[in-house]
Amino acid sequence: MTRLWVERNDDGSWDAFNDRGAHIKFGRAADGAVFTPGELSKIALAACAGLSSQFAVESALGEGKGARIVVDATYDNDNDRYLNFNEQVVVDALDAGLDQAAAEKLAERVRRHIDKGCTVKHTYEIETPVRMDIEIKH
Repeated sequence: MTRLWVERNDDGSWDAFNDRGAHIKFGRAADGAVFTPGELSKIALAACAGLSSQFAVESALGEGKGARIVVDATYDNDNDRYLNFNEQVVVDALDAGLDQAAAEKLAERVRRHIDKGCTVKHTYEIETPVRMDIEIKH
């Protein structure tokens, strides 16, 4: 299992790392140049859909082709949580010359791949308990 951790920077932003060397900056910076944790949760959903649908799209349209995935959410300010996510998957197949039946078949195949392989979607669709341990080093 990949280990993940975050560390706070002197400027108030945060850095997230994994043990494979990946890095992303996040926080609540005044200049807006970093992702917020809520945005990262939407990015995780979109990224998971993109990776899950990649095989179906490339099989139909060719290597290197992919989808553009936009995720929006309804936010409940009183409870500080998202009530739902709305995901729009757009596959540009204009150059492929698909007829209506082929386009519908590709859309269904993309949906099946996302429904089967998107761990983030599976997690968000059910209530997921979070266990938290706190250690104070002193």
